[in-house]
Amino acid sequence: MTALTTKTGLPSSTASKVLPQLVPSSACFRCDVCCRFPDADSPLRPYFTSEEISQAVDRGLEAKAFPDRHGCQVTVIPDAQGEGFACPAFESQSNTCRIYEQRPLDCQLYPLAMMWNAAQDQVVLGWDAKCPFMQEQLPESIRRHTDRVMEILQHRAVVQQIADHPRLIGRFQQDVVVLAPLQEITQALTERWGAHPLYRLMLEDLPRLRTALEQSGRCGPSMLAAYAAPYHYIWNGLLPYWWTDLQGALCLFIQSPDGWFMPLPPLTNGAIEEPLAEAFQLMRRWNGPSAVSRIENVPASLAATLESKRYVIRPKDPDYLYRAADLAALTGDRYKSQRALCNRVERADSVTVEPYHLRDRLGCRALFQEWGRQKHAEGLDSFAMMLLDDAASAHEVAWSHGSELQLAGSVVRMHGKIRAYTFGYWLTQNTWCVLLEVADRTISGLAQYVFRDTCRKAFSEGAEFINTMDDSGLSGLRLSKEVYHPLMRVQSYVCSEAPRA
Repeated sequence: MTALTTKTGLPSSTASKVLPQLVPSSACFRCDVCCRFPDADSPLRPYFTSEEISQAVDRGLEAKAFPDRHGCQVTVIPDAQGEGFACPAFESQSNTCRIYEQRPLDCQLYPLAMMWNAAQDQVVLGWDAKCPFMQEQLPESIRRHTDRVMEILQHRAVVQQIADHPRLIGRFQQDVVVLAPLQEITQALTERWGAHPLYRLMLEDLPRLRTALEQSGRCGPSMLAAYAAPYHYIWNGLLPYWWTDLQGALCLFIQSPDGWFMPLPPLTNGAIEEPLAEAFQLMRRWNGPSAVSRIENVPASLAATLESKRYVIRPKDPDYLYRAADLAALTGDRYKSQRALCNRVERADSVTVEPYHLRDRLGCRALFQEWGRQKHAEGLDSFAMMLLDDAASAHEVAWSHGSELQLAGSVVRMHGKIRAYTFGYWLTQNTWCVLLEVADRTISGLAQYVFRDTCRKAFSEGAEFINTMDDSGLSGLRLSKEVYHPLMRVQSYVCSEAPRA
């Protein structure tokens, strides 16, 4: 399952260069490493090009396993036993691959791997010490195998394929032993994407991102929910985030099926004009004239400045901001219906609220799946259904990495079964942001109950304000936010370049 063969996985022009298998099948069948991953957002998930996706779907893999048909990492599925995740092509009973004869280049290469070197200025080929078989091999056999792979990777069609799919190149890993530089691939990537090193956003990058957010000078009570690391990282498994440094500013980019865009303006405590212009220059290079090149979540304080620089500014759905004391108490006639619904849940037997723990992941996953079925049964429109389906990976990341993301979560149990959960984070020292919230829709008042409990906890810990993010353009979600009487709607904007003459 780890060998590189070229008769199906590589362009037809290389089909005559057949590479023998390095790792014997007997070793693969005993292995418990390949094709399995600890988390849904694992950076080691195999990457499929557009052609490889089509081949995989033709062989029976579900199209939804590939969020971007132009090329993406596969969406892994929870292990049937509840621990970890597996590639959807993996057959756990037999330790075999359903698409072995047409597995992607990324899988064919293993246990060799392409990655950037530590300086991020050269693509190299290395062997992964995590493969148990590699520990049994003599260096000379690895060298001979590497020479064969190098011959394939120097073929023009393969170089171009890799340059078109930069995510085939991994981040530097200490446990991957460097064997040889890949100069042709390095040059092709530089010509295609530019000389600025781009880094996939990973958990290890979050301290850097948090520091940049804090130093951007855009904090305050009316701060947008997007100015926090977890807001972005939970989507990293669905839409890959990249970052780079431009003129001393940290710049985030999202690689979407439609093209590249920025989820935030350049993060800097200095002048923004130069990094902003350079960021748009990069997006023009990557996207061409496509209108997808844009910057989202521009705060009102910056929008006017950018508009004066002749950028095009248009409004985006606002965040909803509330007084924490109001939502914690729910007093007065305007909260009468929410208070009655909460009381109904309080009168039920065996209702408990507890902090989320990693062991609750299975229960939360089961609830999310049931909640999704409930919402589908209610007749969602196509846009709402798309958002719901996309949300699954974000919830998986929150369940798995809550502590690393500095999220606080709660679960509501009724008769011992998880019936609701919520996650949030401190946006500022006095503003709590509700990130995710799921409640069994068959239990009247449960959504209101868990929301009030969240607000009470935040208020008791010093929150003056509650931010519930935007409504994603969904009328039902907008109504549910409006009935809680927001203190204000924090306006957000999208910035684009003016059309060129």
